[in-house]
Order: sequence, then C-alpha cells, then structure tokens
Amino acid sequence: MLLTDHAWPDTRIEHEILQDAGFELHVMGAAPPATEQVEARVRELAPAAILTCWAQVNEAAISASAALRVVARLGIGLDNIAVDYATTQGVMVTNVPAYCVEEVSDHAVGMALAWTRGLVALDRQVRDGVWAPGQAQLRRLAQLTCGIIGYGRIGRRTAAKLHHGFGSRVLAFSRHPAPGYDSVEHVTLDALLTHSDIIILHAPLTPQTRHLVNRARLAKMRRGALLINVSRGGLVDNEALVDALANGTLGGAALDVLESEPAVPAALRTDPRVILTPHVAFSSDASVAELRRSACEEVVRVLRGQPPLHPCNTPHHWKPAA
Repeated sequence: MLLTDHAWPDTRIEHEILQDAGFELHVMGAAPPATEQVEARVRELAPAAILTCWAQVNEAAISASAALRVVARLGIGLDNIAVDYATTQGVMVTNVPAYCVEEVSDHAVGMALAWTRGLVALDRQVRDGVWAPGQAQLRRLAQLTCGIIGYGRIGRRTAAKLHHGFGSRVLAFSRHPAPGYDSVEHVTLDALLTHSDIIILHAPLTPQTRHLVNRARLAKMRRGALLINVSRGGLVDNEALVDALANGTLGGAALDVLESEPAVPAALRTDPRVILTPHVAFSSDASVAELRRSACEEVVRVLRGQPPLHPCNTPHHWKPAA
C-alpha cells in the first residue's frame, strides 16, 4: 500500500487497519508530493493500492504499477484522481462520501452567522482598540435568502439547518435534484444568483464546474451578497472574485478553499470583508477518524475481492470474488 499524503498528525489508524489485514503500508509524508514524486514512488513500490488525500494520482502514476487494483480517496472529491483512466486499466476508485456532512454544513452555517453578526470583523476591530458598537452593521439571518449551489448530502443538510434552525428562506440549484418534498425552493442558477443574499457552494469540481462562479455570474448576484465556498477552490475564479469585492458587487466572501491554495492572494488576505479558513471545513476529531477508517477498510475489501461500499467507477474486467 502507498499513502501519498495525509492531513493529520500521524498514520496510526492507517497502519493498524492495513497491517492487521496483512498489508504493508508505505507513507510518503504529510505534505502532498509533486505528481512526478508520486509516479516515481509508485514505480518503485508497485503497490496494489494507493491512498491519497490531496496529492494528484494521474495517468502516469496509475500505469506505473501493474499490480495496482484500487485508488482510495481520503475524502469526497475526485478531481485529483484520473478516474476515467483508472477505469480503463481495471483499477477501482473509491471515496468516503458521507463522513463530514455535519462538519461542512456546520462550517457553511458558521460562516453565514459570522458575516451576519459581524463576528470576525468586530473581533478584529476590538483587538485593534476600536470599540464602536454604534457603527456595527448587522443583519438578521431569518430575514435573508440563502442560495445553495449543489444539493447533495451536504447541501441538503445545510439547507435544513438554515431553514429549520434559523428560519431563512432557502433556494437550491442542482443538476440532479434529489426526489421528494422538502422546504427548499428549487430554482435555476440565474434565479438563485439574482435572489440570494448568501450563496453557498456545495458543488463538486469537474471540468464542467471549474470557474462556475466567474465574472459573468458574479455580476448577476444581488449587490452586497456574501459568497461562501466550502467545496473546491476551482469553482471560483479568484481574479473575478477580487474584482467583485473591489467594485462592491459582493459584500463579502467566506472561503475555506481557494484555487490557488495554499497561496492566498494578497487582495483576499488583506480585505476585512473576507473570512478565510485553511481547507478545514471537513475536519473534526470524529470526522477525520471516520474518514481514515473508512478509506482503509474500502482498500481491504477491494483487495480481498469484495465490492467496495462506495465505488466511484466501474472498472473494465473487475469482478468481485465469488
């Protein structure tokens, strides 16, 4: 087994699960290695499984091990794995789709509250010696319309918390809306952009959704709105976002992810209307432990010839053991 990188202090859980199942685990390090380093290490070890957090597992890495049978994502999104190529090579791809539903939805709602109640901006003012309660411009979340782009597991949970917990009107846009009645108004993307005071991104990053929030769509947003991104940085065009803040189209942005991460554009870093967190919306003690266990257990299932619980492709010629 090869673990390319990890976003936690140690790899004890991974070693325990995989070694107890009779497999040997090699760890490249905590920080995501370059694609060339991943390919070289795969070629050297010829692993049967690759587990990856943020590192890119491209076509060259997949083809570098003739023994490779599974690539497991320690997370939900698959934009760092060459899934289509893995499929042609008979390699299973898995993820852990539900481990952080509560955490990411909490993070999105927390960012909305931080903006409406001025928590971050006012904290900065007080620490700078400014005590001016009369200048606070705060809003009531129950009177605002929240638009959710991407209505999967996390989007639905965010909607429930905003509507049932705070009384907000909630709009949703999804290419594949979930069946069944709920209290959300399903609208077109243009209608959501036009009528929302707060817009929350819960969409996956694909070639079709890259720069989903671009200059043209930012121009359609309600003036002074808040944009929250707790999904993938590539959904938002950084330069267009900076310009929308500068010209007043947006009243603020709350970003857990950036297309340039870990680099943060100076214009965003220094803007007091921008809330920034370092791609941690998924994280809690409970969610990270569940993620690590689930990803490793998927690897064990596949290598024992059993179907995974969460397959992300249908590999050519792959058949579960009888």
